[in-house]
Amino acid sequence: MPDAEDVRRIALSLPDTTEKIAWSMPTFRVAGKMFATLPEDETSLAVRCPKEERDELVMAEPGKFWIADHEAQFAWVRARLAALEDEAELRDILADSWRQAAPPRLLDAYPELGLPGGR
Repeated sequence: MPDAEDVRRIALSLPDTTEKIAWSMPTFRVAGKMFATLPEDETSLAVRCPKEERDELVMAEPGKFWIADHEAQFAWVRARLAALEDEAELRDILADSWRQAAPPRLLDAYPELGLPGGR
């Protein structure tokens, strides 16, 4: 089961990623743009996710994904770390969120990131 340290390690392994404390929690940013957070007690993570996909995820796997009330109007989804299958799933989730926030220069330099199974 992935934990907060796995989130931190994987997020910081993505190109041009930094960690910054904001709202009293760790946040991860690519080129200064936030793509993941470790809210509350670090048992979940919040990531970017298009609203249409987010709603489908929550409906398909409500034990794994949910939408925090204060994030409902934004394209973000929460995932329970304990519900993730393994580190590969965590990596895919983080890389996909990174891809949504990364500038074109990084997307061009790392086209495999954000794709399932991409490293």
